[in-house]
Amino acid sequence: MRPDTPAENVDHTAEAARLERTAGLYPEDAEALLLQAAAHRELAGDRAGATALYDSLLSSVESLDTPHLVRALKASNLWEYGHEAEARAIIDGIRAAAPRDPAPWVIVAESLESHDELEQAEKTFTEGTRLLLTDVPEPPYATHPLLFGRHRVRRMLGAAHDEWDVLADALHASPVSLDELHDPKRVWSLGSDNPAELEAEISRLRAELGTYREALSRPFPVAVLHWPTGELTELVAAYPALGAEYPSHEEHLSVIEASLRELSASGTANLGIVTGTVPSYEAFAASEGASPGDSDLLPQYATTLAARGRAVAWPPQRGVGCWCGSGGVYEGCHGAE
Repeated sequence: MRPDTPAENVDHTAEAARLERTAGLYPEDAEALLLQAAAHRELAGDRAGATALYDSLLSSVESLDTPHLVRALKASNLWEYGHEAEARAIIDGIRAAAPRDPAPWVIVAESLESHDELEQAEKTFTEGTRLLLTDVPEPPYATHPLLFGRHRVRRMLGAAHDEWDVLADALHASPVSLDELHDPKRVWSLGSDNPAELEAEISRLRAELGTYREALSRPFPVAVLHWPTGELTELVAAYPALGAEYPSHEEHLSVIEASLRELSASGTANLGIVTGTVPSYEAFAASEGASPGDSDLLPQYATTLAARGRAVAWPPQRGVGCWCGSGGVYEGCHGAE
């Protein structure tokens, strides 16, 4: 589905079924595909069907890449159709587990917010912010919704700005300030009979919509392709023409880090890394009717993996293992200056 396709023009039930079938064809991507399918079930009003998909993931014998995210989505969905007690229990468990991924924090905090639990929402946003952003010089793109959501809830509570709110303001790129976007009085303008007030509100909504469209146009990260040592050796042995692209594994890793830093410095956000395997790459080449030895196919393969949810955000959170698989933390490996 195109990210800018109006929801009313999508058959969400059919799209969910298509994604579920695709998950059966690509079991290595089943987690990301079934999460998308569950989202379509929710949009179709099939809350029970979405819960069944979340349960199937959580009961899978395969370990999940994002178990806290799945639980957070399940909790949010459950609360929407009357299972408040179970949802609250899951939310409490997620907060106690303190995941290093910002997405579960945002989802459970927004679920509390949507049910007018503003104080608990603010506490949840703050817990996640402190855990993930304390002593972090440059907040990763994935943490921005955490800061923006916290700012919004605190604005509704009438809380004074603190250092995290100032940081959220600095990261916000829209011409309309966060204070204005999150002003509780804005809702009153929508019921005004004053044309000037309505025109001002329309201008604010257009600016906000522009920001949302920018985010939606990047449903997955700009991804750089990474080959583990064994996979790269097998790839170059099978397709010698790719040797010019990959002179050595060490240089391959250095190029990845340098490319990502260059993209980040140029202002590109939402960066990620996808890890390739030779069988997967060969299958992709066959589906495209192309030769695996064609280096022009590599970026297309990376984009396809990212679209299936295989991208890992770059840079990793503080204290997390390096993307290269060395076993060391990122700051002491490829993240070292």
